[in-house]
Amino acid sequence: MVELKTDKSIDAMYEAGQVVGQALTAVHKAADVGVSLLELDELAREVLRGAGASSPFLGYRPSFAPVPFPAVICASVNDAIVHGIPTGYRLRDGDLVSIDCGAELGGWAGDSAISFTVGRARPADVRLIETAERALAAAVEAAVVGNRIGDIAHAIGSVCRSAGYGIPDGFGGHGIGRKMHEDPSVPNEGRPGRGLPLRHGMVLAIEPMVIASGRDGYHAAPDGWTLRTNDGSRAAHTEHTVAITQTGPRILTAR
Repeated sequence: MVELKTDKSIDAMYEAGQVVGQALTAVHKAADVGVSLLELDELAREVLRGAGASSPFLGYRPSFAPVPFPAVICASVNDAIVHGIPTGYRLRDGDLVSIDCGAELGGWAGDSAISFTVGRARPADVRLIETAERALAAAVEAAVVGNRIGDIAHAIGSVCRSAGYGIPDGFGGHGIGRKMHEDPSVPNEGRPGRGLPLRHGMVLAIEPMVIASGRDGYHAAPDGWTLRTNDGSRAAHTEHTVAITQTGPRILTAR
């Protein structure tokens, strides 16, 4: 069941989204060669605490997970696509990092992700990240009243496939509101004009994921959470929480 949010509720979700944006900005700024993923997680925790927000990630345990998630950010490095658990790993020159973060504030959730490089960037990584960002921008542009979920999915898939990149099957965005994960599912590839119609008050977490090699294969790491590319190629992930409104898409996690 898809819950349509009131304009007042969307304003409240914007406040939660801004906390997410602040956390991601702080983490991105602090991420440097020699900094550990655990240090980045602690920094995000400090931002959430300072805003009076809590984390929808911490302690989250879906059916596939062997243990509850132990952090407030997902930190995925190089061949990790999403859901990386922060560890003592210290960032190295040239690493490609994806950080996903959520916040709950006033009973509402926000969810967003960024990808960036540390130190000297490989040109191929820059192109990969730029493509993920272009796919997200195209998806947001398609997130308008009168379109359908398939139009968002098609926008993402078209940008990623035309660049020659892979898309991990079965993973994509989702509805969001009182809970981090709500209906509907928002695939990262699909046919335009298909799926649920977009209506004023729908709020979606839209999140393109791209694999550099052009192959779609992935597997779960031994921790049961981290998804890694099968061929060891690098991946990027971007995400925004977006409200569908009569006046156009409203990004609630804008940084």
